[in-house]
Amino acid sequence: MLNFVLQVGGTVVNTLTTSDSLSQINTGIQTGSLTAVEPTETKISLIDMVMKGGPIMIPLAILLVVAIYVMVERLIVISKASKKNATLLHSIKDMIQSGNVANARSMCKSINTPESIMMEQGVSRIGQPVQEIREAMNKSGGNELARLEKNLGVLNIIGRIAPMFGFIGTIIGVIKIFYDISLAKTVEIEIISSGLYQKMITSAGGLVVGVIAFVGFHWLNARIDKLSNSMEETQIQFLDTLNEPSK
Repeated sequence: MLNFVLQVGGTVVNTLTTSDSLSQINTGIQTGSLTAVEPTETKISLIDMVMKGGPIMIPLAILLVVAIYVMVERLIVISKASKKNATLLHSIKDMIQSGNVANARSMCKSINTPESIMMEQGVSRIGQPVQEIREAMNKSGGNELARLEKNLGVLNIIGRIAPMFGFIGTIIGVIKIFYDISLAKTVEIEIISSGLYQKMITSAGGLVVGVIAFVGFHWLNARIDKLSNSMEETQIQFLDTLNEPSK
């Protein structure tokens, strides 16, 4: 009887021990599974992404630098030229009516803006027919506006050719994809990822550079057009001043 009880007790203990071991093993497996499932976050910097675009990104980078340089340089020049002297026309009118034409010309030259240079041409021709004065002022104003438009054609060209460079990079990327597939004899994301990166990044780069140049070109032209309208108004007021009777 005692032997039977001891055998039963040993069997129960072995069963409990086995159950505990299985529970620990299952817990370890679950813990290991959870640890293995946790994703690892990978980041890619902008520079690394650009480098994946391949050699075509070099001319695109050069075009971007040139576009930004032209935009900043022209913006500074146009901003200085657009500064309007509110008292210029009134002061010149008083000098002309008092017969002090030389001082009026000197004042225009000292201010040295497209508007004042145009008016200096008109002041220097006082006494001639109004039509000749108008033509001289128109010619002077046109020359000043042309000087402000210098290098804007570069922005226009960059805005047109930058997307073309991006398209060339796209074609090169597609060629690279098919070449890698022919070497690997299989189509997997690891095989074609390099070509896809080059294809998409060069396309995006060309469009970004083109948009920047396009926006800069039209924005600066809009500012020049605004200055041109202001100069036309000043010219009309100046010619009306010549027709006014002296005090």
